[in-house]
Amino acid sequence: MPSGTRAPVARSAPRPRADALRNRERIVAAAREMFVEQGPEVPLDEIARRAVVGNATLYRHFPDRADLIHEVVLSVLSRTAERAEAAVLDIAEERGDPFGALRRFVHDAADERIGALCPMLSEGFDQNHADLLAGRERLEAAVEDLMGRARKAGRLRADVAVGDLMVALSQLTRPLPGSGGCVNFDQFVHRHLQLFLDGLEAPARSELPGAAATLDDLRRPR
Repeated sequence: MPSGTRAPVARSAPRPRADALRNRERIVAAAREMFVEQGPEVPLDEIARRAVVGNATLYRHFPDRADLIHEVVLSVLSRTAERAEAAVLDIAEERGDPFGALRRFVHDAADERIGALCPMLSEGFDQNHADLLAGRERLEAAVEDLMGRARKAGRLRADVAVGDLMVALSQLTRPLPGSGGCVNFDQFVHRHLQLFLDGLEAPARSELPGAAATLDDLRRPR
């Protein structure tokens, strides 16, 4: 380089504006709610209306439906994993009993709209994307740890596994197909989750048919 010539300055990519970040967050939050309520095929313009943004804004952030589904699933995985890790930390710091921590996590996971993870099980969805695999492994490890601590303390029945918990969370936090006429489905979610949790607590009051569902069972092709 000739003497006196300045080296080119590397320029970082411009950071998104604060309003653009807020719009993106609103879109993801609205999609998370509507995927639970109506499934991943809900019209994108309805998601834009729920998020109070224009269609052009939605498509600027998410050019197609697959991009939006990916972002929603990643968001739910991350937020729910944080809840599970916080519950494990409570046990480790002796701020609560293990089953109580598991109970709180289940209700927290419902509030995080864990039912929005169902698109991960649909055909055509890229379940093996690196960031989704990392998010799923983080969530699974935290829930396994949480259930293991409750089981070791003698508070969780021995014949259930993390797959049983995740299936129940998915089924109990979404409206039934064709139940669009039901008013305020959310009012029943925590009530029914509490009934389910009572069935998980040891000592068991019955013998469950079949075997405990593992996460590998859920991923096995049907």
